[in-house]
Amino acid sequence: MGLATSALTIRMTAAYHSAVTTELPPCGLYRTIKPIGDVEAGRLVYFHNHGNPGPGLYFPERWTHNRAYFSESGMTVPDDFDPRALRPLPAEGFYRVKSEFYCCEKQCVRFEPDALVQLGYNGSGKALVFTPELAGGVITVPERGTFVDDAAFGNLVLLKLPERRDDIALPRGIMIH
Repeated sequence: MGLATSALTIRMTAAYHSAVTTELPPCGLYRTIKPIGDVEAGRLVYFHNHGNPGPGLYFPERWTHNRAYFSESGMTVPDDFDPRALRPLPAEGFYRVKSEFYCCEKQCVRFEPDALVQLGYNGSGKALVFTPELAGGVITVPERGTFVDDAAFGNLVLLKLPERRDDIALPRGIMIH
């Protein structure tokens, strides 16, 4: 009986540890889907997994050109931090539409294959797609976008576009890696 109980205990412990992970997610953009300390669910955050004094959340303080700029001071995650409270989000930037999709189930706005779009987020971490326009030989991007469901992410391909380092919207002092 003792061996059976030990084997059961081991299986239960392994199942628990596979369900509750303590591994930190990679640095990047996330939407909180559960409260983290005093931070409510439904917030756009930049998670930095190796800060000093420890892993932390940084919050947007402004938007410029449809990109969030994050505060240089963040909040260290609590000791009981559950990484499953964060939903990873694709990087802000310019994308090519891989296949046709609509903004939502109501199909209000259609995005056509091979279109150029900019992906951004609001303070709740809800995705916005901005459709650039060509006028007089200059590409402009509007300040207002269309909300899209997370299902749209699979229809977008990030474009490789050179970016000046002074325009990157990460908290100061955080290294890009």
